[in-house]
Amino acid sequence: MVTPDQTSRSACGAIVLAAGSGSRYSGATHKLLTSIAGIPVVRRVLDAVAASGISPIIVVTGAVDLHDARRAPFDGDPELIWCHNQRWQSGMASSLQCGLTVARQRGLAAVVVGLADQPGIPSSAWRLVADTNAPLAVATYRGARRNPVRIHAELWDQLPHDGDEGARTLIRVRPDLVTEVACDGDADDIDTADDVDRWQQRLANRGEY
Repeated sequence: MVTPDQTSRSACGAIVLAAGSGSRYSGATHKLLTSIAGIPVVRRVLDAVAASGISPIIVVTGAVDLHDARRAPFDGDPELIWCHNQRWQSGMASSLQCGLTVARQRGLAAVVVGLADQPGIPSSAWRLVADTNAPLAVATYRGARRNPVRIHAELWDQLPHDGDEGARTLIRVRPDLVTEVACDGDADDIDTADDVDRWQQRLANRGEY
């Protein structure tokens, strides 16, 4: 049974999945290291998580070395834990399990899981999802379910170990546990060079680039 102290933000960490190869991206570097308005995609995501106040932040790497993001300081001084998924080619599920191994070692009561290629998710979305009392909570944007997703520890054993689905499987088989959290922001992925161009244009239209 989930208790109020188990669901406090202090007992809730974040898992950022950053292990994929980004095979659809045709740019000069890995998509996570591609800059949007001078800031790498992965850095934009980690800055948002750090600003949410969630700590520790567990970053699961795989196909690419994110050394520049490791060295950079983050506002609010969150604890960043970097873990490498040796099985990253097997799919997202193994990366999630890699992060959960760290979460168990740290005694966390819940984790909020998101992707490193969704730079439009603001810190407010991470914070709102982390602050829910539901065992399974999912952010929504204009009614559509996207990331991040909060998963209480009592459900971790029900998550898949292989394949390209993580929390989505649990949401599908346990709809009775799901709470939707309406959030501001944009959960579009960065998958192609055209996606990067669209983000550059959005920021230019806002006067941020």
